[in-house]
Amino acid sequence: MNHSQERVRIRFRGAVQGVGFRPYLHGLAALHGVSGFVLNDADGVLAEFEGVALDAFITMLNRERPPLARIDAMDVTRLPLKRQHGFAIRESEGGTPGAAQAGADAATCASCLDELFDPASRFHHYPFVTCTNCGPRFSMTRRVPYDRANTSMAAFAPCAACADDYANPASRRFHAEAIACPACGPSLSHTIKDIANALLDGKIVAVKGISGFHLLCDATNDTAVSTLRTRKHRPHKPLAVMVASAACAESFCAPSAAERALLRHVAGPIVMVRGGEGLAPSVAPGLDRVGFMLPTAPVHHLIFQGLRHESANRARDGRRPAALVATSANRAGEPLVIDNDIASRTLCDVADMVVTHDRAIVARADDSVMTIANGAAFFIRRSRGFVPEPIDLGNDGPAVLGVGGQLKATLCVTRGREAFVSQHVGDLGSAATLRFYHETAQRILAMLGTKPALAVCDLHPDYASTVFAEASNLPLLRVQHHAAHLAAVAAEYHLPGAVLGVALDGHGLGDDMGSWGGEMMTLHGAQWRRYGHLTPLPMPGGERAALEPWRMGVGALKALGRNAEAAARFPGIDGAARLSALVHSGPRGPTTSSMGRLFDAAAALLGVCTRQSYEGQAAMELEALVRAPTCLHQGYCITNNILNFTPLLSALLAPGIDPTTGANLFHGTLIAGLAAWIEQGAAHTKQTNVVLGGGCFMNIVLAEGLVAALAARGLVAWLPRAVPANDGGLSLGQAAMGRAYLEGEKFSASFAQENASCA
Repeated sequence: MNHSQERVRIRFRGAVQGVGFRPYLHGLAALHGVSGFVLNDADGVLAEFEGVALDAFITMLNRERPPLARIDAMDVTRLPLKRQHGFAIRESEGGTPGAAQAGADAATCASCLDELFDPASRFHHYPFVTCTNCGPRFSMTRRVPYDRANTSMAAFAPCAACADDYANPASRRFHAEAIACPACGPSLSHTIKDIANALLDGKIVAVKGISGFHLLCDATNDTAVSTLRTRKHRPHKPLAVMVASAACAESFCAPSAAERALLRHVAGPIVMVRGGEGLAPSVAPGLDRVGFMLPTAPVHHLIFQGLRHESANRARDGRRPAALVATSANRAGEPLVIDNDIASRTLCDVADMVVTHDRAIVARADDSVMTIANGAAFFIRRSRGFVPEPIDLGNDGPAVLGVGGQLKATLCVTRGREAFVSQHVGDLGSAATLRFYHETAQRILAMLGTKPALAVCDLHPDYASTVFAEASNLPLLRVQHHAAHLAAVAAEYHLPGAVLGVALDGHGLGDDMGSWGGEMMTLHGAQWRRYGHLTPLPMPGGERAALEPWRMGVGALKALGRNAEAAARFPGIDGAARLSALVHSGPRGPTTSSMGRLFDAAAALLGVCTRQSYEGQAAMELEALVRAPTCLHQGYCITNNILNFTPLLSALLAPGIDPTTGANLFHGTLIAGLAAWIEQGAAHTKQTNVVLGGGCFMNIVLAEGLVAALAARGLVAWLPRAVPANDGGLSLGQAAMGRAYLEGEKFSASFAQENASCA
């Protein structure tokens, strides 16, 4: 054992800034009599340690790290002795951005909550209490290294008490950059009492939180919820519900152990849970799952306490815990509001009260949305609390920019072995969202200090993300939409070589310029081949069919040779019979192999949903009816790798079939047909691993059922976990394909020719 004096320099990379890592090293060094220093810089955290038995000390460093810290790499260099005494936290060093990361925002920790409600604490009822284990990080960081001067807290000079805590190694707030108290920190524009009374009166209140404004109202008051829907022009899309604690959630639903754990996650995501008893019917109309979340900021905890107090003062029954709708404060189609002046101007026609505070939000981020699929966490939307945490790609590679798609847009930048996927930006159909998209691209590139060697975009020429990539002055690679979905899954799991994949989606432009969405592919790096697909259905009206499922119902009737039934099947829809006649006698119109449009056709034929006010409504309402999937074994056929479900659609038209029976039959037959199809494809391609991607895997009945059916056939199915299966994960797949392209993958002649102009 080495007991001689020695000195080492260690470069720490990972989530090591703004998470109490320097104080942790300071305390550990003091405990073990190790001298030296630590500082933040543009590459992460740099430390030098001098003492005896340093190998044992270094082994200890990763053992009891702070709860929000993550060490991805420790580069150790031996140095000459300096014979210094003591251990210091030095001023940060700036310079060109390097490997440093801003930490993700974190929900209020238990210790801060204790102080929030402790009358003896100087943080008693302070809406911005925080420490090194919780609070804003990413949303308030202007640049790295993560120091107060580089955040929106720079506007608040610490009082003497906060300065003492900041400098005290024994304090939980030692070098906590967001430290503040009522004497020196941000403040709310309204009292908690006023907010609580407004909510109890059925009012709608916009409240500024960590990374944006929420619109709050009483989730048990159907009049209040319906008013919010009317003002926000959001007639059916489900609304999230915030409750005071996981125990309170159980008053409205029955979360599983995994769902309860996810509710308590430090990121504070919205978690989809079956139930909703006692909530207003208009919270999630037509659905059997509700998105629940716990308070993510001290102000939310104070509001729930205020509701209890004010409700008691009114002598109301206080036995049922309060539940609040908590939805993003924005106009339809526009990004989350973060600015006080903009909130006052644009939210006044939605909210009865707008509650601001004077700490600027630098980076907006919507709430993350998650569920449990196959026993593990599964993203529906990856944003606040998880961004900018990187995704490990398994090996180093060139820097690449993936620009995402048109809907649920994100961006991805790779650096070394890491992929940084941005927060959810949204649908790029408005000027405001497009500005946010451009801001996000500039921010992620500036913070990473990376110059991509390539931009990767979708094949669709009209996507705003494609136009952005074309204007980027970077070499450009265009990749097929569904290949990128599958590449994201392969990249996450570091699957080597060729893989077999199935993408089930709403839409994606194929290399034949057709509308794809039910695809079996082989994928190897940036090379892909369409191996099979669903039988195309007529898509009357083209893209309008995505908003009006009855059109896909007409298309299904056409495929079945039953056009004459359109008027009777869709009696309340003007033009259904006329369109059916046109489809029957007119020129051949657009078709689609999309699984999403197949769901729409089924929902329309069963009378579940004929018009959509939000993407995926028909499929979600159909899934909500499923109780026990049943299989019609004659409901599908496979010919030349093409999977045909028209027999299933015919079965849904049987006299007397009700929507619930139809939904169970549809899902069960889909699972059986897909499993048989994939089994054939796996045998032909000699694969045992199958990657699954695309927005239809948001359907948990389908995702879990298909994984189980494939497992019974000896196949291992991989669902995405690091990013959503929907278009929110598209940018990761694009970036992974771009890295493979630059690393010199072998391409088929046709693939190389198709992309020659883009390289």
